[in-house]
Amino acid sequence: MRHPAHALLAPLAAGLVLLAAAVPAQAQSYRYWGYYVQDGDAWTFAQTGPSETVPADGSVEGWRFAITGEASSRFPRAEPTAEELCEGAAVPDGNKAVGVVIDYGTALDAPEGDTPPAARGACAVVAADASGTDVLAAVAELRVGEGGFVCAIDGYPSAGCGEPVDVEAPTGEEQPVTLELPGQDSGQDSGQDSGQDSGQDADSTGTPWLPVALGVVAVGALGALAVALSRRRSSRDEGSTG
Repeated sequence: MRHPAHALLAPLAAGLVLLAAAVPAQAQSYRYWGYYVQDGDAWTFAQTGPSETVPADGSVEGWRFAITGEASSRFPRAEPTAEELCEGAAVPDGNKAVGVVIDYGTALDAPEGDTPPAARGACAVVAADASGTDVLAAVAELRVGEGGFVCAIDGYPSAGCGEPVDVEAPTGEEQPVTLELPGQDSGQDSGQDSGQDSGQDADSTGTPWLPVALGVVAVGALGALAVALSRRRSSRDEGSTG
């Protein structure tokens, strides 16, 4: 005779199989523009999105297009100071000068059919209360998606907006690049080489929370199964002694 618990176990087991199939075998990777701020002489992840961030006068903002995984960091490959980026900039009263680094990434980061431009630096002279998005828009053309997510800078990439990709995020230390600055001739190192030594945003974006959420659901299902089996066992024992 079929044990009563089997009726409960079967649908839960089937659900867990579906959850296991939905969770990727390895961490998901995403291709997108990451947003960073300069902390001293190093880059760090921005704690808020660009539309909620108000950069300080004399600060430096960074943008990097890259394939990024859950356990990788792909920072801009140049670390100029605000003085280097904004030297000679005229800043009217009530405005601020913010340095901007735009790193379009390597050929390995590029979507099929796209070629990354050379990394460049700029100085945004904007209103004192301007956001990170305003700062970027002052020095580049933007394609912005839902929720203000920056999909493309200067038309790169030509399509897409932070989708997951079936490519493992590169790891390892990256070689620095020389930024193109306004007034300079092009032709400097653009990072379009083989993309070797690529390391890790997002933006981050994408949905890196999905595997975690599915795991929580699976654990919850297992817990519910254990409780149900325990209760049925107790009921059976009480019936046999009654």
